[in-house]
Amino acid sequence: MISYLKGSVEAKNIDSIVIEVGGIGYKVFMSRNSIDKVGELGEIVKVHTYMRVREDDISLYGFCSNEELRMFEQLIGVSGVGAKSALTILSNISPSKFALAIISGDVGVLKSLPGIGAKSAQRMILELKDKMKTEEAIQFDNDIVPQYIPENNNARDAVEALQVLGYARKDIDIALSKVDTNNLTVEDIIKQGLKYLGR
Repeated sequence: MISYLKGSVEAKNIDSIVIEVGGIGYKVFMSRNSIDKVGELGEIVKVHTYMRVREDDISLYGFCSNEELRMFEQLIGVSGVGAKSALTILSNISPSKFALAIISGDVGVLKSLPGIGAKSAQRMILELKDKMKTEEAIQFDNDIVPQYIPENNNARDAVEALQVLGYARKDIDIALSKVDTNNLTVEDIIKQGLKYLGR
């Protein structure tokens, strides 16, 4: 499995880039946001990757940040959401806003994304929330006690949002214990937490 690529940007297309690493050009599918952020032609960049292997296809998907990669992995785990649909969603919403929409059950925000109808939005909310609860139950079964007690409702929502993005509760606890959550919005707490989680 290829975890990341570090090399020069040789081409930019509508839905992909080509990165040259050691004389080999890798075609990497990316969201529009990531393509815009990745760097200029000839620039050396590091791209986090997800390799999808099928009988008739091996494809690489690239991301400028760990949170984008985690959101992609969560999305393709939802029934009916494929890799291309996940990239389209990533092109239209940030990971923090997506996680907030899931934990608050905001069908309207999800429905505004291309290719997502009311039923798809509801399924996404249900499946990702269920997955989050299951993972937390497993952690508590293994006697992993949270180190961080949320100070307010915004902090509690931020913990849930970061779990939606696929981070383990113990890692979230460590990250948010370093954040002063007073007077911060949920989205700001998530962004601060992601800075520590991405290290």
